Amino acid sequence: MHPAPSVIIFTVLSGIGFGLLGFLGLGFPSVTGWVAFAFFAIAYLLAVGGLLASTLHLGNPQRALRAFTQWRTSWLSREGWFAVAALLIMAVYGGGLVFFETSIIALGWIGAALCVATIYATSMIYGQLKTVPRWNHWTTSLLFLGYSLTGGALLSGTTTIATYLLAALGIVQFVYWTLGDKRFVDRGHTQGTATGLGGLGDVRMLEPPHTGTNYLLKEMVYRIGRKHAQKLRVIGILMMSVVPFALLVTLDAGHLIGAVVVLLHLAGAFVTRWLFFAEAEHVVGLYYGK
Repeated sequence: MHPAPSVIIFTVLSGIGFGLLGFLGLGFPSVTGWVAFAFFAIAYLLAVGGLLASTLHLGNPQRALRAFTQWRTSWLSREGWFAVAALLIMAVYGGGLVFFETSIIALGWIGAALCVATIYATSMIYGQLKTVPRWNHWTTSLLFLGYSLTGGALLSGTTTIATYLLAALGIVQFVYWTLGDKRFVDRGHTQGTATGLGGLGDVRMLEPPHTGTNYLLKEMVYRIGRKHAQKLRVIGILMMSVVPFALLVTLDAGHLIGAVVVLLHLAGAFVTRWLFFAEAEHVVGLYYGK
């Protein structure tokens, strides 16, 4: 699928932002006053900024509020409700820390749970799509949650937890790629199943559906060369997991090293998230012989 910059920015930044909010809700780090204000400001800028970026991909951004009415059937709508609830509750919790130096523990835990629920709902927007076999698997949700929690741990300064999460995330990303590469074939999708003519014998394209381009070809049948994909995979996993893990294990986690690790992880997350969309094969491509 064609990787839209707005969606990549949305999923990466909002994921890290809600991850940081979740750790703050659990008391990591234990801060009050203006220090707490700085942490919450960063978390809200990332979370809200990411959510706002997602509207840039909509044909009519002014209609985004209508998504809230479809919560019974839409994971996008559920994501919106969870996000609003998390942001409101964490605002009250953060206000107690900043202005009254008081931690309402129960409120923090509820806010943290809502942050996790938000990321899970985001993952299910993609994980529910049977038309994209690479996404339609439990590893998609695990991947989104892994990036969110790892980024949140790094920004919150919980070095020990972040080290374990970096290692785990690298493994999850590798497993996601390994299983995803063969999922389209394993699902048995062919031109025969796409057209419903498979029972008559082997089906092949005699002529393309049309001679010009269209939205489906531009958005759903985007293809990336295998050599380029493999190079980007190596770059992505090195930057978002392997190198940050090595730095935290071998060097003292001061402010400078912490900043380098966060920037490396963030850059790697953008690379792997671009691949998340670019490598996704939509079954509609079978109609075009792709």
